[in-house]
Amino acid sequence: MRREISEKRKQRIEGVLSRRQKDLTLIMDNIWDPHNVSAVLRSCDAFGVSDVHLYYTTSQWPDLGRKSSGSAKKWIRLHQHVDAGAMVEVLNQEGGQVLRTGFSPTARPVMDFDFTRPTAVVLSNEHRGTSPELAALVPDEVYIPMQGMVQSLNVSVAAAIILYEAFTQRHGAGMYDAPSFGAAELAALRADWYGR
Repeated sequence: MRREISEKRKQRIEGVLSRRQKDLTLIMDNIWDPHNVSAVLRSCDAFGVSDVHLYYTTSQWPDLGRKSSGSAKKWIRLHQHVDAGAMVEVLNQEGGQVLRTGFSPTARPVMDFDFTRPTAVVLSNEHRGTSPELAALVPDEVYIPMQGMVQSLNVSVAAAIILYEAFTQRHGAGMYDAPSFGAAELAALRADWYGR
């Protein structure tokens, strides 16, 4: 039996959906640690990311359980992929950009990218880096400038910093002031969220 949803809850859902960013997304590239994945999804929810793409070819999607990630996982739409080329082609459409984290000589600092464009960022396994087939399709690398001795951040921390930069740029451009989804898409999302 479906329970009645309160007016306060409806208003909260309406406000969150109106700020969801249809064209800002992450690609999880074989990240196996469930704590990292949970933390990334929590950041996605916090910064208005509506969809996350899962590219899992060498690792299994982790069992996230309900305690730590359930509250964030259920508000993010997850899309599974096994074909890197098809995934990147779709995400590159309509003037979009697909970036990956990395430290090659051509990598640019996160502040140098225009995140007001449709953007997907590949986050990869911390030990193996970007899957070779993805790296071949995504030449643009983004890095977070760091001032200490350690050269890399935990993947969930990196995701939060990148998404915050995207949020800052998009907020400054007024992109959170009006829904990025059309009326029919919003109605479908609203109906789905009311049932959660």
